[in-house]
Amino acid sequence: MDPPPVVVVMGVAGTGKTTVGPLVAARLGVPYAEGDDFHPAANIAKMSAGVPLDDADRAPWLDAIGRWAHGRAGLGGVVSSSALKRAYRDRLRAAAPGAVFLHLTGDRELVERRMAERRGHFMPTALLDSQFAALEPLGGDEAGVAVDVAAQRLEGRELR
Repeated sequence: MDPPPVVVVMGVAGTGKTTVGPLVAARLGVPYAEGDDFHPAANIAKMSAGVPLDDADRAPWLDAIGRWAHGRAGLGGVVSSSALKRAYRDRLRAAAPGAVFLHLTGDRELVERRMAERRGHFMPTALLDSQFAALEPLGGDEAGVAVDVAAQRLEGRELR
């Protein structure tokens, strides 16, 4: 039997990574790590002020997530991360070869509504446009699957 994978639940803010990630982890019987917990305080302050992160801001955050994922290699684990760009996913894959990506997708209107309904999160809806602008969907050569969060019921799907 193959060991469980390291799964990165990805997507723009408000797609449900924090909701879906623990469910996937429970289904696989592996730990879940909340990607937001890996952000340096400076990143949280910047986003809270409505300023989008740039690649330099994201580097230490991605590296911290990568270290966690590397430590779960062969054991399995689920972690959330926007992982918006191919380069970010490549960076995570370099740290945790074999990681697979579960890309939660949704149209802007739905995602904005979901973001507006959540309480106590540092990410303002004002940053949503910058996230959609930066988003590079999974390439055909990337291990993973995209799931539309608008679906009423998500059927079990095997990650390729």
